[in-house]
Amino acid sequence: MARPFHLNTPLLESVSMTQRVGTPVFLKMENSQPSGSFKIRGIGHLCQQLATDSKGVVCSSGGNAGMAAAYVARKMCVPATIVVPSSTPQLVVQRLRDQGATVNITGKVWDDANAEALRLAETEGLTYVPPFDHPLLWQGHSSVVSEVAASLEEKPGAVLLSVGGGGLLCGVIQGLKDVGWTDVPVIAMETVGADCFNAAVKAGRLVTLDDITSEAKCLGAKTVCRKAF
Repeated sequence: MARPFHLNTPLLESVSMTQRVGTPVFLKMENSQPSGSFKIRGIGHLCQQLATDSKGVVCSSGGNAGMAAAYVARKMCVPATIVVPSSTPQLVVQRLRDQGATVNITGKVWDDANAEALRLAETEGLTYVPPFDHPLLWQGHSSVVSEVAASLEEKPGAVLLSVGGGGLLCGVIQGLKDVGWTDVPVIAMETVGADCFNAAVKAGRLVTLDDITSEAKCLGAKTVCRKAF
């Protein structure tokens, strides 16, 4: 079995948050991953399964998924094309290029960039790397929970995470099942203006937002993935 691209990251107690909340709060330091976020867990796993003999990968991203795909592709010696919306900060675009990726800027929001990524995958014969909606991504992301379980002396009172397209949520739910923590509540957080999951829960069906108006551009999917809903 190939060695994973992600690291087993530290689980650190936040003293300030613990004091504010009145119960121990632990942070899983996914910002210390080689690509800067948890995304490398799922994307690394997916690429190892699907892109070993690929002529190149293409990923649509608001930032973090693209960084993970670019990093993994460089390590696998596979060309990477990352399609990002115009809302992506120039610093992120430069970091993607620093990883050796070709950066294609298309549309205003991630959904526009994703349509272009799917087109390139079809016309150029590239391996499409979805940023959040694929079982292999969720399987890779689930490793974050097994690491937490190995670090904590008892199961947590709750897990708190953010939702963009829902990939991390799906992975954490799978991870909780894997370690027998199915009774642990999950609190999913979104920002106003990128709250496609909250809108879907309220409506009782998948909802596509008219636009992404949140400053949290990397959480900007107009529609949450069906598995998360």
